[in-house]
Parts: sequence; structure tokens; C-alpha cells
Amino acid sequence: MYKEIIVIKVGTNVMTNKDNRIVRPVLRRLVRQIAELYERDIMTLLVSSGSVIAGREVLGDSKIENDTQRRQVYSAIGQPRMMRLYYNIFHEYGMKCAQVLPTKRDFSPGVHRENMINCCEGLLAEGVIPIANEDDAVSVTMSMFSDNDELASLIAQLINADKLIILTDIDGSTQGIQKKRIVI
Repeated sequence: MYKEIIVIKVGTNVMTNKDNRIVRPVLRRLVRQIAELYERDIMTLLVSSGSVIAGREVLGDSKIENDTQRRQVYSAIGQPRMMRLYYNIFHEYGMKCAQVLPTKRDFSPGVHRENMINCCEGLLAEGVIPIANEDDAVSVTMSMFSDNDELASLIAQLINADKLIILTDIDGSTQGIQKKRIVI
């Protein structure tokens, strides 16, 4: 099928400027690189943040005081906007992309996990780039991923990816929790 399958995770801080606005040229460069990998018979699954920021760009400051509800609203508005941006850029390269919005239950043993595997494998088999982001609009606090780094690692394991690449503005990975973080 493909020489390699890789998962690339792009964080919000990589794709936004200091004013918290999506920087389209960054997305364009990312997609160009994914297209170059595709030409080398390397298939990519993209895990992309940005829906909350994209929603805030549209809605502006929200009147909603509850943080969780405000995040859900921003995400519900921003996710289609992010997909439209990606769709248009991938289209310029003659490629197709698809949206995958998993929640934690999709990684627990059972039918949801099997459906997630089938969806990702089917898209990859068709040469379609899956773009995953947590379904922030419906996720509840207790079942949310800690961040899209966790989501990317779970997807990489789920599809037996050859590599996981995390694009971030953080100087290294961290090990540990709470106040005792060790930079690796």
C-alpha cells in the first residue's frame, strides 16, 4: 500500500500569530509538505488544533461566562472553518481530505474503537488525508483528551503508524505532572 504511514500533529501556537489569528501561509506550507510526502508514497494522518481560535476569530469575545460552554461554542463555529481552509489548500494540490472528530470512547475496546480504525484505514486506503481533532463541541470535561498531543499518540498507536511527528513551539517534551515537570 504505502511505504510509510505517519501522524503529524500541528498545535495551535504553530498555526497562529501573536494576535491569536490563524496564519494561512503556515497551513499552506504544512499541506505542501504533506503533498510532497504523498508523492513519495508516504501517507499522512493530520491531527490539527485550531478550531477554538478559528471560532473566536468569527464570533469575537463571547458573552458566555462558563468556560466549557464557551469553548464548545467556539469549537462548533471554528471546526468547519478549519476544515474549509484545509479542504481548499489540499484541493490546490489535487488531494482530498476528510474530517475525523474522535472522543475518548473511540479508543476504548469495543465497537467505537473498531469504527475509528475502519474509518481511518478506509480513508488512507482511498488516498484521502484524515484530519483529526477532538470533538470539542460535544466532549465533556471528564472524557476530554489532555490535549491533541495525547490524541495524536493514540491515533498513531491505533493505526500502527510508522512515525509520530509533533509540531509545536515548546522547547522539548515534558515528563511528569503538576509542578514537577522535566523537559526531555
